[in-house]
Amino acid sequence: MTLKKVKILLDDEVLARNSASEISLDKPDPLLIASAHNDETIALICALFAYGNAGLIVKFLQSLDFSLLEASDDEIEKSLHSHYYRFQNAEDVSSIFIALKRLKEIESIENIFYEGYKKEENILEGLWSFIETLKSVHPHKSRGYDFLVGSVPKKQSGLGTYKRYMMYLRWMVRKDALDLGLWTKIDKKDLLLPLDTHTFKVSQRLGLLKRKTYDMKAAIEVTQRLRKFDSNDPIKYDFALYRLGQEKLA
Repeated sequence: MTLKKVKILLDDEVLARNSASEISLDKPDPLLIASAHNDETIALICALFAYGNAGLIVKFLQSLDFSLLEASDDEIEKSLHSHYYRFQNAEDVSSIFIALKRLKEIESIENIFYEGYKKEENILEGLWSFIETLKSVHPHKSRGYDFLVGSVPKKQSGLGTYKRYMMYLRWMVRKDALDLGLWTKIDKKDLLLPLDTHTFKVSQRLGLLKRKTYDMKAAIEVTQRLRKFDSNDPIKYDFALYRLGQEKLA
């Protein structure tokens, strides 16, 4: 398929998928829970736990009491003592609530991202700024917690896709029938594709990606290709690519 035909296919998919009906309990997605609350902190929790089976992700998120983000550390630990999800035990789940509660008392997530981003309009620099700040307010350490919040890389080679954070940024920065558009300081043209196994394979099949390795370089390569389709909003194609892969349509 030529890139011209790929663009037509994706543009049609974006139009067809840009509907609130695309996300429901029948078509589970963590964005379903994030949309119900319309809050940057709750949306981040939804994004960070967004790995594994979509139905199980939504079920876990529905079990959380997000009003705990206003509670004391003791109340958070007591209320979440039986909550766990895959790699995260109850202590890890409590820790992300405590860390984000403390962060809310200091600064907005948007402003922390913006601090790193604004120098060179670089999304990854914004992300490193955020992860460092999050870890500093509540320095909990465990395998599950480290997997959940990620880390600042010592070197750029072999960098993972940071898919859950890239998805979160899409939700926050873009505004349409799906994405929340709660932020104003970061430009959607600078977003990177939240590359997961679905979008990675579909991008290869459609000729958008030559790289064989599933990493940040692949995410950047696909994004650069999508910028040729829409330089101002390349990541509008993300959800369409994801559904094409998930529904085995491409």
